[in-house]
Amino acid sequence: MKPVKPKLEIGGVSVEPGGRVTIDLPVANLSTHTQMNMPVQVLRGRRPGPTLFVCGALHGDEIVGVEIIRRLLNQKTLARLRGTLIAVPIVNVFGFIGGSRYLPDRRDLNRSFPGSARGSLAARLGHLFMTEVVAKCTHGIDIHSGAIHRTNFPQIRANLDDPETLRLAKAFEAPVIINAGEREGTLRQAGTAKDVTMLLYEAGEALRFDEISIRAGLRGVVNVMRALDMLPAGRRRSRHVEPVLARSCGWVRAQESGILRATTRLGARVEKGVSLGLISDPFGEAECVVKAHDSGVIIGRTNLPLVQEGDALFHIASPAGEKATFDSLQAFESDFDQHQQSMLHD
Repeated sequence: MKPVKPKLEIGGVSVEPGGRVTIDLPVANLSTHTQMNMPVQVLRGRRPGPTLFVCGALHGDEIVGVEIIRRLLNQKTLARLRGTLIAVPIVNVFGFIGGSRYLPDRRDLNRSFPGSARGSLAARLGHLFMTEVVAKCTHGIDIHSGAIHRTNFPQIRANLDDPETLRLAKAFEAPVIINAGEREGTLRQAGTAKDVTMLLYEAGEALRFDEISIRAGLRGVVNVMRALDMLPAGRRRSRHVEPVLARSCGWVRAQESGILRATTRLGARVEKGVSLGLISDPFGEAECVVKAHDSGVIIGRTNLPLVQEGDALFHIASPAGEKATFDSLQAFESDFDQHQQSMLHD
């Protein structure tokens, strides 16, 4: 792990221990000559500790992370911060303004890391974020949501073969943790290559706020900061249930085109072969049963009832232990159904 230096400089701005500074990183001019900036807020504790970045809207329409970070920055416990928190609520500022997943050049920013100072707009933005933020950090949490018209159940994706990553993934306390491979060009891959311990949080739907996804994400980031000794320990709940650990996941796709009537909710535990919904023609004369291809947990699903043959409908994560699955999902739903918010006000 890289040592934490007492001096931290981002975008030419030096932030001293005990400081809290908002920095606008210049990205590129619009065609109107208007300057576009990436907003970054840096909080430094007076005592040394890890340097953690938390970012949202890498895909411009995935806005759940923006609200998680806004609430994080208003936590009173940050007054006792050790180390440094670098908060970047909106990485893809172009996509965020346009409500688009992509950049104006139609490239996916999360396939453009580590980027290049002389490349495409996506490559330049990726290079800026890597140079000014990721390279200064020891840990990172990248917040995403499902694509447009899809919803994801709160989950962590990480390299579970690394002991420290696994420890922090469990500390997050999402109901599901997926051992996910690193895709070429992603922030998670680029960060890991720089010896930054990375977690990816997925929850909710693009262009929508989902309160459970937001609150679970906020709790998770605070939990990770506590696990890193960046924040003091909070009041523990009376129980702690191990999350579902999934080593594989896959989509159930439509075998026919038609109108989908989903009968299985997000987060449900399902058995292989059970019905997840029905696809019918507009008259209801022909129906196709959508069946689970494996036992596991529904971690994502389409929100559109109109489907074409081959469309992704239900995303199933397959865990090793079914008993653990049942217990962890029940505990997660119980926590948020009862509106327990003690961790937000420690």
